[in-house]
Amino acid sequence: MHKKYFFFDIDGTLTDRSTGEIVPSALATLKKLEAAGHFVSIATGRAHYKARGFMEKVGLSNMVCNGGVGLVIDHELVENRPLDLSKAKAICKQADALGYGLLLMLDDSLRCYSKDNRFRKQMGERLEPTEYIIDETLDYDALSAIYKIYISIPKEEEERLTLRNTLGHLRFAGNYLMFQYDEKDKGIEHMIERIHGRIEDVVVFGDDTNDLVMFDKRWCSIAMGNGSEDIKQKADYVTDTNVRDGIQKACQHFHWI
Repeated sequence: MHKKYFFFDIDGTLTDRSTGEIVPSALATLKKLEAAGHFVSIATGRAHYKARGFMEKVGLSNMVCNGGVGLVIDHELVENRPLDLSKAKAICKQADALGYGLLLMLDDSLRCYSKDNRFRKQMGERLEPTEYIIDETLDYDALSAIYKIYISIPKEEEERLTLRNTLGHLRFAGNYLMFQYDEKDKGIEHMIERIHGRIEDVVVFGDDTNDLVMFDKRWCSIAMGNGSEDIKQKADYVTDTNVRDGIQKACQHFHWI
């Protein structure tokens, strides 16, 4: 058996987006891959605290998370890097001065900190569980780490935030900009270095535009049949949709199980 190193996106790849639950054939395939001696890991943009429960629920012990800067190996969180502190502080100060509400993730938890309630007044509640902590004395200069920044700036006003391109950012919800790492490819590379694997033996599965970064020419990239057209174009192989057993079919096609 030639050992492979598998990395799976969660939403729309392992899970059925309509239910949020892992596709049964995908779960069975993960177990078969491990039983065959392969390395199996999740690769997600989610923060460690947010993805940990899913990892454990599906019986895995390895994960690339937090956009690529968090690594879990054999259940242990061995890396979890915050944003570049000076750049993050500068963005916070500029957004604050422009009048936009901010939420800051200062640790690996659902807690988000803010100087005031502007964020929720401007865009409403976040779509995911959040513990809002309002601290009127919050001093950006005194912070020792910032893991994520959420700014309630509409897309049509982004240019006002002239420092926005100094850090990686994404827009999943229409009314706010999220600053976080988008380096799943580098996370996979660091994982392989730590476990002494071979980069050419990596296999990644993804379905959406945010997975493009981990579709690297150095390894095998597989797009789900339900995936976006741009990711299908970049893939080495396009399998069936996730709910029609696409992960299982791809692994059978390549004789990995």
